[in-house]
Amino acid sequence: MKISVVIPTYNRYAVLKRALTSVFAQTHLPYEVLVIDDGSSDETQLILQDFPQIQYFYQQNAGVSAARNLGIKNASCEWIAFLDSDDVWHKHKLQEQAAFHRQNSKILMSYTDESWIRNGVEVKMPKKFKKFGGEIFQECLSHCIIAPSSALLHKDLLNAVGDFDENLEVCEDYDLWLRIAQTYKIGLVDKKLIIKYGGDTDQLSVKHWGMDRFRVRALEKLLLKESEYNQLVRKELLLKYVLLLKGALKYDRIAEINTYREKINTHQKGTLDITY
Repeated sequence: MKISVVIPTYNRYAVLKRALTSVFAQTHLPYEVLVIDDGSSDETQLILQDFPQIQYFYQQNAGVSAARNLGIKNASCEWIAFLDSDDVWHKHKLQEQAAFHRQNSKILMSYTDESWIRNGVEVKMPKKFKKFGGEIFQECLSHCIIAPSSALLHKDLLNAVGDFDENLEVCEDYDLWLRIAQTYKIGLVDKKLIIKYGGDTDQLSVKHWGMDRFRVRALEKLLLKESEYNQLVRKELLLKYVLLLKGALKYDRIAEINTYREKINTHQKGTLDITY
């Protein structure tokens, strides 16, 4: 199996080297590695001196979705693995997933379990991030259980459901996995084959308040087409509207208070208007 690896990065030269070291230590080496520099102002361009075998692309800062999409566009393989530049892979990660897909040829996406390191210390992963395989749309509704660094997928899925949404600053992975899980089975390699590092102040999940604001946008998009899951989506939307209203009230965000009160009102009346 030939695999393209797509790594978006922004001002993370030091940890990018760590990530790439884990890629080139794979027992199933990728066919190509594409690093997308999303407008870094640090020494990231020097990565070509450290790893001359990579393909390096520079773009003006446009966000992680645009960076991943540029990598997808330039990837020559049918299979694409994503790796965030602050994460690392276990050396058998690609080998395990390639073996899974050889045995399950009709499944076009898989992901793995993960370990978490926060401020240099391994922490226990909360139960809500338990992993599931197969028809997992419902398990993906509340929050994102699939780390991008664990995902391996076939380009046919992206051709069918679209790429990462460049209008979402965060939760772009949650959005794409939902669009895939709505129609396709997703395989699970139930082993901790990636390490996710956290605790840095530049991480997107730290920079943005109310992450459910972005999940709401992803869920609202799903309602634009008929699906057997629409009732579940509407139920989850109402839960998130209520939570966001509580947050807006707590921090006296007047515009958001009015927005979520209106959404709750129209949602309960069954007249929720979604337009994009």
